[in-house]
Amino acid sequence: MNNELVEYPSWWKRNWKWVVPVGGCLSLIVIFIILMGSIVWGVTSALEESQPYEYAIEKINQDEEIKRVLGSPIEKDGMIQGSYNYTNGKKSADMKIPVSGPNGSGTLFVEATGEDDDWTYNVIRVEITDDESINLLEEESDDF
Repeated sequence: MNNELVEYPSWWKRNWKWVVPVGGCLSLIVIFIILMGSIVWGVTSALEESQPYEYAIEKINQDEEIKRVLGSPIEKDGMIQGSYNYTNGKKSADMKIPVSGPNGSGTLFVEATGEDDDWTYNVIRVEITDDESINLLEEESDDF
């Protein structure tokens, strides 16, 4: 007997019963991860491009006390948490931004409200540790 004439089924015919469910589930998982990643990236980008974010980062890089504690330059060090709302010409921003410098790290808190292009900053504060906090708005009130 010679087995050379026996035709073996193709790889697809032998394995389709496990390839279809695994491939389908894996595809859905990959699509879900890509969708969630793009949502997170979009929201983070929108917060980073907001005026309160840019103003607060500029302000902490100009503050001598914060530069002494964290070092210079101070940059964002992680994902921004918070919200940015715009309704009928009124805006509000509430952000928690992890920051770091060469000497350490902390968390920058920004709360602001505004209309059109004008912003009023209620909070710009950097928490270095649980018991050390530097409020940048107190300095502004002393200057007036």
